[in-house]
Amino acid sequence: IRDSGHRQLARLLKGQVASTGLFDPESGSELVAAGDAYSFDNLKPVSVDSYDRIGVENRDVEKQVWRLTDQVRQKLDEVHGRYKAKIERLKGGDDLQPGVIKQVKVYVAIKRKLSVGDKMAGRHGNKGVISKILPVEDMPYLEDGTPVDIVLNPLGVPSRMNVGQILETHLGWAARGLGLKIGKLAEEHSEKELRSFLGKVNNEDPEIVAFAKDATFEELQRFVAKFGRGLTVGTPVFSGATEVEIKEWLELAGLDVDGQSVLYDGRSGESFHQRVTVGVMYMLKLHHLVDDKIHARSTGPYSLVTQQPLGGKAQFGGQRLGEMEVWALEAYGAAYGLQEFLTVKSDDVAGRTRMYESIVKGENVLEAGLPESFNVLVKEMQALALDVELIEDKEVLRQ
Repeated sequence: IRDSGHRQLARLLKGQVASTGLFDPESGSELVAAGDAYSFDNLKPVSVDSYDRIGVENRDVEKQVWRLTDQVRQKLDEVHGRYKAKIERLKGGDDLQPGVIKQVKVYVAIKRKLSVGDKMAGRHGNKGVISKILPVEDMPYLEDGTPVDIVLNPLGVPSRMNVGQILETHLGWAARGLGLKIGKLAEEHSEKELRSFLGKVNNEDPEIVAFAKDATFEELQRFVAKFGRGLTVGTPVFSGATEVEIKEWLELAGLDVDGQSVLYDGRSGESFHQRVTVGVMYMLKLHHLVDDKIHARSTGPYSLVTQQPLGGKAQFGGQRLGEMEVWALEAYGAAYGLQEFLTVKSDDVAGRTRMYESIVKGENVLEAGLPESFNVLVKEMQALALDVELIEDKEVLRQ
């Protein structure tokens, strides 16, 4: 940081005249006399602490020096702070269990191949789980034989209205096409076309145009070598590439302007009836891996208050049957299954025991009782001074 700051300072002060003398705080010797011009050599011994003593006749440059001084000191303070925090962490003791003198933890990093059920996402909230993994020869492929890597369900776009993923796909497709075209021109030694094409791709940027004009063909080849798999594109969030610009790029790359291509079925070799949007986009593998989530339970621990099974893999819990799942079973007509789920398989304590006894005896009898969660509700209502009592006598109910 000091070296970088020093280089920037020397560039800033090159040829500038000192308004005051600059002295070494330790030895007291004069480094730069008033009226002398600053140079890289006479600024060499100047430390960061002495930056704010530098006087320049040009007030604008002096203000820039002050700003640079603040930036360098801030960066140095950040680094020192991080260093101190790490040292403190090393010096500070850990709370160990009684009788433990030293504890060693080893973290092992492992690579896991993608499997069905793993979660992936793009950058537009377009998350989803992998439903099928096929060998590469079974994947749909383009006319030139290039297979696609991922097939996304188009139904994930209209309902969520995150059209950004489509635009990103188009932009990626255009960038890939342009990169391949540039690589092809470099391979074919089409020097003239390559020079003009670089200018077109970069919106006739003066710097790129000048470079493409003045550079030797070898320098150009080295420059475009990194574009072999596609141009690198940066697009800001709210003022990014417009639809018109993306279409222009697609046209320049010699691709269809609608961003769609004819795809062929990898198994039958026949083309699909509809043209398909194919492109390049970022896809991330998320930490929600199916191997960590897979979980099954027969019997296990129950909550003390509600007597319902605990939840989650860590507690060896059961699967929660929510409102919508209940509706699904109701619609299906699985009344007895639903009754089991909500009583004897959950918080009907007496019913659980009876179910166990009937299984032991070899009988298939379901006697559902009162769920414990109902008793909790009754107790809460009684705590609110509401008199709730359960009547079991059928004669009283008739009256």
